[in-house]
Amino acid sequence: MRKYSTLLFSALFVSASLFAQEAPKKERQQGHTDQNKFRQLKDVLATPNDQRTASGAPGHAYTQQKVDYVMNLRLDEATDRLYGDEDITYHNNSKDHLEYLWLQLDQNMRAPDSKSPLAESNAARSFQTPDKFVSDNMDKPKAFGFNIEAVKYADGRDLPHTINRTMMRINLPKPLAPGEVFKFKIKWNYLINNSVKDGGRSGFESFPDGNKNYTIAQFFPRLCVYNNVEGWQNMQFWGRSEWALEFGDYDVKITVPADHVLEATGELQNEKEVLSREQRKRLEKARKSFKDPVFIVTQKEAEENEKQRTTKTKTWHFKANKVRDFAFASSRKYIWDAMAVNINGKTIMALSLYPKEGNPLWEEHSTRVVANTLEEYSKMTFDYPYSKAVSIHAKRQGMEYPMICFNYGRPNPDGTYSDRVKNGMIGVITHEVGHNFFPMIVNSDERQWTWMDEGLNSFVEILAELDYDPNFNTGNLPKDIVRYMSLDQDRLSPIMSQGDYVHNFGPNAYTKPAAGLYMLRQTIMGPELFDYAFRTYSKRWMFKHPTPADFFRTMEDASGMDLDWFWRGWFYTTDYTDIGIKEVKPLYLTNKPNEESKKMQQQYPSYFSKLGKLVYLTTKKEDVNKSEIEAYINSLPSDKKANLKDIPNYIYQVEFEKPGGLVMPIIVELTYADGSKKRETFPAQIWKRNEHKVKRVFTSTQEIKSIVVDPDLETADIDTSNNSWPKQTTNKFDAFKKKAKN
Repeated sequence: MRKYSTLLFSALFVSASLFAQEAPKKERQQGHTDQNKFRQLKDVLATPNDQRTASGAPGHAYTQQKVDYVMNLRLDEATDRLYGDEDITYHNNSKDHLEYLWLQLDQNMRAPDSKSPLAESNAARSFQTPDKFVSDNMDKPKAFGFNIEAVKYADGRDLPHTINRTMMRINLPKPLAPGEVFKFKIKWNYLINNSVKDGGRSGFESFPDGNKNYTIAQFFPRLCVYNNVEGWQNMQFWGRSEWALEFGDYDVKITVPADHVLEATGELQNEKEVLSREQRKRLEKARKSFKDPVFIVTQKEAEENEKQRTTKTKTWHFKANKVRDFAFASSRKYIWDAMAVNINGKTIMALSLYPKEGNPLWEEHSTRVVANTLEEYSKMTFDYPYSKAVSIHAKRQGMEYPMICFNYGRPNPDGTYSDRVKNGMIGVITHEVGHNFFPMIVNSDERQWTWMDEGLNSFVEILAELDYDPNFNTGNLPKDIVRYMSLDQDRLSPIMSQGDYVHNFGPNAYTKPAAGLYMLRQTIMGPELFDYAFRTYSKRWMFKHPTPADFFRTMEDASGMDLDWFWRGWFYTTDYTDIGIKEVKPLYLTNKPNEESKKMQQQYPSYFSKLGKLVYLTTKKEDVNKSEIEAYINSLPSDKKANLKDIPNYIYQVEFEKPGGLVMPIIVELTYADGSKKRETFPAQIWKRNEHKVKRVFTSTQEIKSIVVDPDLETADIDTSNNSWPKQTTNKFDAFKKKAKN
């Protein structure tokens, strides 16, 4: 028997082989790499290590450098020149031996030999000559940039150094070993630019009567970041992408005209020497006023003060610990008000300084906006750790520094202002004060990843603005990014692009990441999961240097959600969202089966398992014989009839399509015959098997009159013409654009 079976098997095998040889050979398809939208990011993110863990938290071996500064500054109002000297103490907390140190010389972006004008491809700016930036005195151009007078060892000997445009290398006599400290001195000065006429992130505004408002930043040589991700972050400053800076302690004395009022990063050390008794009394009152601002300097007093021109000087002394930068503002024109803010039982001061040209707008809103921002950001991240936050009025600036920021928003000369001006001021103050959290505390690398400070900050800004005014038009919601994402691909860049090379910088660095995070919170994760994860990231990386991988990993680790599909699509590509309804088929119960109906019964067995035999689904209404079905149901015993109470009267098979490259949840709103509505959200994973089309069945006891995808424009869908059934002649987004235009 065994022999016979073997012979039979052999014969069958030979026959099959001969048949296979005679059959036409099928051409094999080429293999492919995994392009599924849900594939993991492990091939993109950096490998975890003992400094940066796979969970997104700092590792047990995490280190970062510390840099302390002692500075003496003098502002010469007559010549618009700032003089300074600094003693720098560099702490090498890394495990590496450092052969040299790198410093940033940001003012050299305006130096006579600057390459920034030559890198401009804008025809309108090409008239700007490469050897000088033109000042307000057109017949006498002035050269800007740092004038480095001396670089010395702590004992006064000359210290070898090399200046490469906006960077300076300190050539150490021997490698700086782990745990060692290096001290050195720099003496410098530079011509302050007119920020209104020359542009710039700091500078001065000149008023018709000769008074000036100085908003001073990037004014001193500052150490670059050294870490295990970039080594030295010493990319040149071209004017757009901002800074990577180390934390440290500052001790700064600033000498200005005696009739100036001044604010700066840090705690004022000599109140009695620089403030009058009345001003100190008012400031003490402000420290207990949690409802309304208190004037330290009134408008009337400021108007009297700006008429002076004293030749005397006054030195203001500030100290700040654990900050990454330092800035100050000085003018005899300042009105000054302040109020207290309660952050989890700790009193923080919100302050504003502004010339009369800012009123009545600034008096009405600035300090209140500062207070609101501190409260709302603290809820989303961590308790604000510094003692104050200051808003300074500057005509054309919106810039941030630890504890102090410069903000635009000026009424007309007669004091009137539009809602646009008011909302612009509220928005910029919220944004710049918010930067205290990102990146002044959660200290990301702005030069490399602009979105990590601008995008995260713009996201929390949405929540703070809506808390200040529920009707505020933030401009950072998913619907606000649609126009940008609809642009031609040669005008787009992935969010994960170095800031200097991004097309459409504003939407890319600010709006798109902010809108994406808002979408992640409201639509994909839900506020509870998102907020916990976002706070976890913020607290983990307070006073540290996070990378994008640390953010992505923490958001997943703390929420229990796989979001690689979202990061990959929204941050690493320029794909867009376009999800629509391709087809809606009403389905009917029938006792006349055909091939289509048999397949449908196999697809949707749960709906009809209670019906028993000979009941199928069909798209052909003519196959329906209600009387026969009713007769069949009536023939059933009463106990089985009770099981049929949930059988739907109306059944619809909906096929969704996805012309866009991004996977997103499908948000569906059903409107019934009686006008009632029901909404259901299918997670993005609905596309995991087929990223082009998916089908769902909707059942109801009454007729469904319409089906709409993404009714509230939550997913930045760039084409809503396919979002409705029956198809609408005017889509919701077009209606929104028309309303916004009017």
